[in-house]
Amino acid sequence: MNEELRMTRRVAVALLLAASLAMTAAPDELVDYAMMTRIREEGFSGSKVMDTLFQLTDVIGARLTGSPNLKRANQWTREQLASWGLANAHLESWGPFGRGWSFDRSSVRMVSPVEAALIAYPKAWTPGTDGAVRGKAMKVKLESEADFDKLRGRIAGAVLLLSDARELKGPDKPLFTRYSEQELDELAQFQISRRAGPSPPPGQPPFDREAFLLRQRFQRPLREFLKAEKVLATLEPSNADGGIVRVAGGGSRQKDEDPGVTALVMAAEHYNRLARLVDRGLPVELELDVQARFHDDDANAYNTVAEIPGTDKKGEVVMLGAHMDSWHSGTGATDNAAGCAVAMEAVRILEVLGVQPRRTIRIALWTGEEQGLLGSRAYVRQHFASRPEPPPAERELPSFLRRETGPLSVLPEHAKLSAYFNLDNGTGKIRGIYTQGNAAAVPVFEAWFRPFADLGAHTLTNRTTGGTDHLSFDAVGLPGFQFIQDEADYETRTHHTNMDVYDRIQRDDMMQAAVIMAAFAYDAATREAMFPRKPMPRESPSPSPSPTPSPRP
Repeated sequence: MNEELRMTRRVAVALLLAASLAMTAAPDELVDYAMMTRIREEGFSGSKVMDTLFQLTDVIGARLTGSPNLKRANQWTREQLASWGLANAHLESWGPFGRGWSFDRSSVRMVSPVEAALIAYPKAWTPGTDGAVRGKAMKVKLESEADFDKLRGRIAGAVLLLSDARELKGPDKPLFTRYSEQELDELAQFQISRRAGPSPPPGQPPFDREAFLLRQRFQRPLREFLKAEKVLATLEPSNADGGIVRVAGGGSRQKDEDPGVTALVMAAEHYNRLARLVDRGLPVELELDVQARFHDDDANAYNTVAEIPGTDKKGEVVMLGAHMDSWHSGTGATDNAAGCAVAMEAVRILEVLGVQPRRTIRIALWTGEEQGLLGSRAYVRQHFASRPEPPPAERELPSFLRRETGPLSVLPEHAKLSAYFNLDNGTGKIRGIYTQGNAAAVPVFEAWFRPFADLGAHTLTNRTTGGTDHLSFDAVGLPGFQFIQDEADYETRTHHTNMDVYDRIQRDDMMQAAVIMAAFAYDAATREAMFPRKPMPRESPSPSPSPTPSPRP
């Protein structure tokens, strides 16, 4: 065979192979760049995201699940979304959740051996004091029921310090950080792990279910012991420093359970001073005035939901959202009024632009996330899919600790949800997205991020991430995604702390995130096909989604 003929045949084979590959390859993902430009213009020039954040934080304040403030937030967000023109703005009840709780005052001071004002906040669902009360500080060990006998009859009227002084070291990283390109490249690399379940949010350790269970089971006998011994209050040091207090829940939100005694978390530096004084044998007297209230008028909790109706595919739905509940010492700005303000701004942008999406775009602002993704999990059960009731032993556990077993019972709406997009990692701008192991999502997201590469958003990782409401969707085989965000000072200063306030929000990052969230909702609602899905989850027992640890285990 001569060289010319051989070359001709090689070219023919190459052309045939290229044609074959072209036939089997997926078509390029179409992106409406003109619409992306309009979304950017409205999001950057007409933004209302900080106005929304102001209302949720400075005006409404902390939004503990079940509290009057959270129900005010439900009403305000429903009315605001309706005023922007969204359809079907309403509240969806879930529960019962249990008792509401709020506090109006937390004043703690040392009155001897010297006077000093101290920074401390009560744990949620613990009782206040009967006005200003005084008691002697005692440092004790209370780690298991074996410690009860050593203290019985010796601690009445005391304020118990429950641990040694915390060793405080200099910071091992900057207070405020953003991802470097190298870090994003590393995040994009998939890691094969033997540990089942999603990775924890950045900066947090993996959730240890068994250790958490041991602590949970000890809480009820501990509350009963402290109440029986007439203890005045307990104090624990914050796991943050610099005067920052990270505090979550204690007591009980169940009406038939005794909430125990007043329990506070104190700034570590102030706690350490008390511990040192007690260790040296000096008599320390404290005065506490904690005004806290339980609210029993409505045991249910509510998600806020509204829509931009679709057109030819209006029966199919694209969802975006964030959780609206918070802890109580700050105003829940980065966790997670930021996510709510961004999601609300995203639908406001689309409504202002008069978009006519093929699929219905639905926003949901969840509650009960901090107690175990309760609002989003209830929504998924009501609309999409559920598993059989757990056995009696599991039903005695908090809902977020129960192991979900058995086959999924899928509802008709399950086939109609294209995708859910979540934002809940603070104020940091969007840098990319976790695919939750859905490799088919990669080429879609690559195309959707291209109009925003100049805004620093481009990283895709097939890793999974946990700790927030997208898990409720992912657990039943629905495409649920959490964006990758710059950490900012989320873990160092604001997460679940008294410094989680409006001033810690990065305005430009919020505007960027709202634009990208609006674009993703629009892209998903207008593409020809539904969003690609992973295989349905297995029927074998698996742990239910874990909450963002609060405090971290």
